[in-house]
Amino acid sequence: MTNWQELEAKYYMQVVRRTPLTLIRGRGVRVWDDKGREYLDFVGGWAVNSLGHCHPAVIQAVTEQVKTLIHTSNQFYTIPQVQLAELLVQHSCLDRVFLCNSGTEASEGAVKLARRYGKLHLSGAYEVITATNSFHGRTLAMVAATGQAKFQEPYTPLPVGFVNVAFNDIEAIKAATTPQTCAVMLEPLQGEGGVNIPSQGYLAAVRDWCHQKGLLLILDEIQTGLGRLGTLFAYQQHGIEPDIMTLAKGLASGIPIGAVLAKEAASVFAAGDHGSTFGGNPVACAAGYATFKYILENDVAGQVRMTGEHLMRGLQELKQKFPSVSDVRGRGLLTAIEFKSDIAAAVGAACFDGGLLVNVLKANAIRFMPPLIISTGEIDEALGILERALTSIPGQVADE
Repeated sequence: MTNWQELEAKYYMQVVRRTPLTLIRGRGVRVWDDKGREYLDFVGGWAVNSLGHCHPAVIQAVTEQVKTLIHTSNQFYTIPQVQLAELLVQHSCLDRVFLCNSGTEASEGAVKLARRYGKLHLSGAYEVITATNSFHGRTLAMVAATGQAKFQEPYTPLPVGFVNVAFNDIEAIKAATTPQTCAVMLEPLQGEGGVNIPSQGYLAAVRDWCHQKGLLLILDEIQTGLGRLGTLFAYQQHGIEPDIMTLAKGLASGIPIGAVLAKEAASVFAAGDHGSTFGGNPVACAAGYATFKYILENDVAGQVRMTGEHLMRGLQELKQKFPSVSDVRGRGLLTAIEFKSDIAAAVGAACFDGGLLVNVLKANAIRFMPPLIISTGEIDEALGILERALTSIPGQVADE
């Protein structure tokens, strides 16, 4: 057999700490490696595989599209792009859509839109307030927006125009607001930063502050949107509406795509102000339309509320059973388990040995992002593997 991991080490830039696993096939919530071993996938492509692996609706849409029209530039109209844009607007509080290729591109587009708005309506204001422990992408500007020193320090000096303040602290946002501020950009729930949930009323207070000061509120729903938290969008759980919203990850269930949505008043791009060669590609849009349509027609968000509660109950039971677990938190099917010591890597490795793929988020935390179509039976199977993994860690024996 070809040793694909050795070839990767020889040819690929070593920028990812990979699990020693070469995946070759997936179906639903399960994947198989090149040795034929089966795993439950609770990483889900980092919250991308919303309908699981190789969902029939996505396969059909992509297959039909690649046989019809694979790509043409945005110089021309294409039907899947318009269909997806219409569906997104009809089922959100926003009025306009720009389609791109990824979450970081969506974040870039949102910031460009906010800066354009600042130039037109706020006397040239250009600064965007973001939160510590946030994550908005990997481009140089989005590294500056991301409030985590570990991502920023290797690339200083960073682009100017971003002010990082404490998450879940409205007073910090107020103190950071100056005449140069054009927008506040927040994740409704910080995924990569630790599955950090804001207190009740925080986002509503931010919305009120932005309204008072004439600022745009950008919600980064790249990880939280499209049913992941048990509603189509996270903003619906807070009784607010953003001026701009970004989507990506789960929108096309594995095909690369991103989206910037905006209220009409915030949609200030003119012809030539923004663009993309591949953004809104017919194949990606066909996958996105099929994915979002399936989520809507099958009340996937409602299913996530049920399965998410089931997962949370199971994790809470493990917390009661294992003194090593310090916290369990999350919404819907975006959850994390935190430990009192740095055992996350050992627990993740034991889960892997047991046939469960998880995301080691930090030295003391693991994140779970399974496909939205997961069943309670599959969750129970995963919880059983996790329990055996916890039991196997020296010094972490379950309470009797």
